[in-house]
Amino acid sequence: MATRWEDGKRMVAACDEAGVRLFVVKQNRRNATLQLLKQAIEKKRFGQIYMVNLNVFWTRPQAYYDQGKWRGKWEYDGGAFMNQASHYVDLIDWLIGPLESLHAYTSTLERDIEAEDTGVVSLKWRSGALGSMNVTMLTYPKNLEGSITILGEKGTVRIGGMAVNEVQHWEFAESDPDDEKVKEASYQTTSVYGFGHPLYYNNIINVLRGEAEPETDGREGLKSLETIIAIYLSSRDGKRVGLPLDY
Repeated sequence: MATRWEDGKRMVAACDEAGVRLFVVKQNRRNATLQLLKQAIEKKRFGQIYMVNLNVFWTRPQAYYDQGKWRGKWEYDGGAFMNQASHYVDLIDWLIGPLESLHAYTSTLERDIEAEDTGVVSLKWRSGALGSMNVTMLTYPKNLEGSITILGEKGTVRIGGMAVNEVQHWEFAESDPDDEKVKEASYQTTSVYGFGHPLYYNNIINVLRGEAEPETDGREGLKSLETIIAIYLSSRDGKRVGLPLDY
């Protein structure tokens, strides 16, 4: 929604003052695989969640960045976390909950851009869960994986594939009717975008008709923006960053 934390907050405040809606695209939330995972978490099937790992192992060649002068620039684009992996950063809060702190390393290892093409983050949630996020745009020779793995007291789940499109492991101590939906939730795709956009736009239409509440408004958008800014601050300053950013 923005490349700066202050800009994102001003967007929300401006829309509040004007009495208009602000929608932020988070189409991955509507993937059938992630909807199933969200339901399992809401039903507390994992018990206590111990560890969470997110991987985005994609590739963006130099030709991709050369397509536009804005690509890979701090002012207009950001790097692998801000652009390509932002929808996976969104899963950190949407699925698991608010973070307590993080520590990040980012680097521009290969591409001729201002921002990072690779980075790793250690995560600690307020719930006590620990985890990590690993992102690179240097995977050879093509996009390999977009995944989330959750290890809990009473359950283990891995949603993988190229773009969280495959339920690769689904195991809980207690059965549930949702277990029968696992196979049909997985889908094949050659696109990292999935099939969540039509459902996202449907929510917007219903909101504007007064028939629903927004699933991803400006405040939801701020959550992942805050995490990304915290990642950049941590990497820049070489230290752990506590959340929220504003106290």
